[in-house]
Amino acid sequence: MTGTVYRLTAKDFAVLEAMLMRRRAFADPIAPMLERKLAASSVIATAAVEPDLATLDSRVIFRVGGGSSETRTLVRAEASAPVGSGLPVGTWRGLCLLGMSAGQSTLAERPDGRTEPILLEDVAYQPEAARRAAQDRAAGWRGHGLKLVYSAPADDWPLGGRGKIRQTEGDDPGPSAA
Repeated sequence: MTGTVYRLTAKDFAVLEAMLMRRRAFADPIAPMLERKLAASSVIATAAVEPDLATLDSRVIFRVGGGSSETRTLVRAEASAPVGSGLPVGTWRGLCLLGMSAGQSTLAERPDGRTEPILLEDVAYQPEAARRAAQDRAAGWRGHGLKLVYSAPADDWPLGGRGKIRQTEGDDPGPSAA
């Protein structure tokens, strides 16, 4: 993660900060990478997130080195996605991809010190963009409402009943019956 500026939502930034605090306590080798990631990141408002920005829970298509393209969902922990489909941000690849835009590439530093080029080819799904699209559809949607299909005449009540509410005497005992 060298020389690249990352853009993180406030939620993603907070997740990485909490992860850093836990990892520092256990002298995890990914802690220095987390520190560098947070230092090289700018926080943006959720409303300003472009649909091609990799955020938590985004489905990304990426390539490491000269390898083939991989499609994964950026998740907090491995257990939060089906086996093989999630890429935790606690791994060097997931951490590197978080905050990148489609088409952006960088040299990702591995915990052992080696670097590998990583390219974010596309963001196939992003929850923030999907939420905005759903809100836009809902705002433009005009409720169909109820449509009157049949109207019976007022004097045609079912079972010969009258159109009045009737109260019979004595069915409310009142306070004296207690």
